[in-house]
Amino acid sequence: MAKLRLGVNIDHVATVRNARGGDVPDPVRAAKIAEEAGADGITAHLREDRRHISDEDIDRLMAALSLPLNFEMAATDEMQAIALRHKPHAVCIVPERREERTTEGGLEVAREENKLAHFIAPLREAGCRVSIFIAADQRQIEAAHRIGAQVIELHTGAYCDAHAEGRFDDRDAELEKLRRMATFAHDKGLEVHAGHGLTYDTVSPVAALPEVIELNIGHFLIGEAIFMGLTPAIAEMRRLMDAARA
Repeated sequence: MAKLRLGVNIDHVATVRNARGGDVPDPVRAAKIAEEAGADGITAHLREDRRHISDEDIDRLMAALSLPLNFEMAATDEMQAIALRHKPHAVCIVPERREERTTEGGLEVAREENKLAHFIAPLREAGCRVSIFIAADQRQIEAAHRIGAQVIELHTGAYCDAHAEGRFDDRDAELEKLRRMATFAHDKGLEVHAGHGLTYDTVSPVAALPEVIELNIGHFLIGEAIFMGLTPAIAEMRRLMDAARA
């Protein structure tokens, strides 16, 4: 079974910094610590409203990182231009609404198939691996495959929410959906990632899915870092992922 990669999302280090202004805490420093702690990549979402990660953060991350950068972005002309200027290892296309606190669901690929196909073509030509953040839904996976995405990232939020709310039958049903759709996507030749809302309590069943080769985790790790430090927080997540994979 392939080694499971961990992408650490550093957005909310920038959220804390921006709450007061100034330079601390520094998301680039967090990215370097994550690398030393066992992360395989760094994820950063440059939102239209710049509520956490800034353009300068992306500039500095590209200059400082030896790990691959997964650049999350909405399908807008502005973000496409930024991605084409930097040419990060990967770009992950996500839905984005100003009024949401965080990304609340997967991208509606099937409804916007033609637009998204044209949008991602220059990114692929520039050498970026294109990932689409979607619900565990066969129709969306088929559309992502048709438009030329190399990777899908399955939204694990419904599974994590059901666990947190004690709806264990729903949790198990969501996990089964993730399992079936990971297999379906893998059989189509897509690389399968997963993320959103994963914690120490919920990561192991997702990490055990053999078709999933990368998990992207951020908010929970930054929250745990307040209490235990970023290095131990990431190391514990890495330990749980590796144990589940074994």
